[in-house]
Amino acid sequence: MRIKALIQAHEHPPVWRWVSLLYLIFAFVPLFYWPVVPLRAVAVFVGAALVFVALYFAHHYAVSRRRRLALTLAVAALGFLTMPMGSGAAYVIYAVGMGAASLPPVRALALTVTLMAIEGLCFYRFLPAEAMPVSTYVINVIVATLVLVGVVSIRNRELRNAELRLTQDEVRRLASLAERERIGRDLHDVLGHTLSLVVLKTQLAARLFERDPQGARAQIGEVERVAREALTQVREAVAGIRASGLQAELAAARLALLGAEISLDHRLAPVEIPEKLETALTLALRESVTNVLRHAGATRVEVELIDEARGGLSLLIADDGRGGAGREGHGLTGMRERLRAVGGSVEVDSPPGAGTRLRLVLPREALAAARRGDDAPALARTFNERGAA
Repeated sequence: MRIKALIQAHEHPPVWRWVSLLYLIFAFVPLFYWPVVPLRAVAVFVGAALVFVALYFAHHYAVSRRRRLALTLAVAALGFLTMPMGSGAAYVIYAVGMGAASLPPVRALALTVTLMAIEGLCFYRFLPAEAMPVSTYVINVIVATLVLVGVVSIRNRELRNAELRLTQDEVRRLASLAERERIGRDLHDVLGHTLSLVVLKTQLAARLFERDPQGARAQIGEVERVAREALTQVREAVAGIRASGLQAELAAARLALLGAEISLDHRLAPVEIPEKLETALTLALRESVTNVLRHAGATRVEVELIDEARGGLSLLIADDGRGGAGREGHGLTGMRERLRAVGGSVEVDSPPGAGTRLRLVLPREALAAARRGDDAPALARTFNERGAA
């Protein structure tokens, strides 16, 4: 049912429904071959066209398959009734298209064969060979076949697109669920023990307040220290919540690029990255994908995490877009600052017409410092000083 709803939500826009009515011109072509066109005939032609338009749009907005089939047969009946005047073939073609849009392919084929057979009998009965050659009927059969194949192909494509959208929604839902569970675990791990310790220290300080003020002040100082540590841990957890791991970010990037018809290939070296550094790479990857979607005009993106021979890491992000990146915007500037804060660097290569290539470098020293838990900004200043020297 969800797939059907998605298909109906993404059906052809209203402009295409009106464009398809251009074929209705063929219902009026016989009027140009009459020596004298009586006013009554014009009224019949116009009335039949108005009835058809009403049935046509009622078919489009009908929900049940049974109602759509009834409207399709009504259009076919309109075509057979107007066949003696030569205008009915156009309505029969419309009936073929409406049936292909609302019935399973096998039933749509059976309906098409039936309608074409009845049309052949009508041609034989009302339009003799000298007035309407057999070739006209053959042309109608060919047009009906093309309409059938075309509409069924469009339906299959819409079904695949709907399934893809449903899969993407499910992936997003599962990713969101996993993220909420991770947030819950992180907050429980960060705050559960700390708040329990704060409660115990506070209760102990309350008991010591009268008989040992010095001990009570020591416990209050311990509570302050624990609270500050908890605040730091919460900030780190929030940073981790804002930026998930590289694998999760690649999955999100693939969905975003797929919506813009851009393919994504990635190769990640099997290496463990400290959380702070992975967060920096993840946010840089997110910003790069955003730039590709907005500015690059690319059809392909490649992401590769390389374990360098000297012990460092490099994340390469390349696209085949227009290239020629000019003045750095806030995104690239923020990316440089974020990598510099953890001791890394950003290299940009963007020749005009040859795409853009980003190389995010984390040297061996940055990895070692992150694993030891050293202060990253201080480490970055040290690297900068060494580079300046």
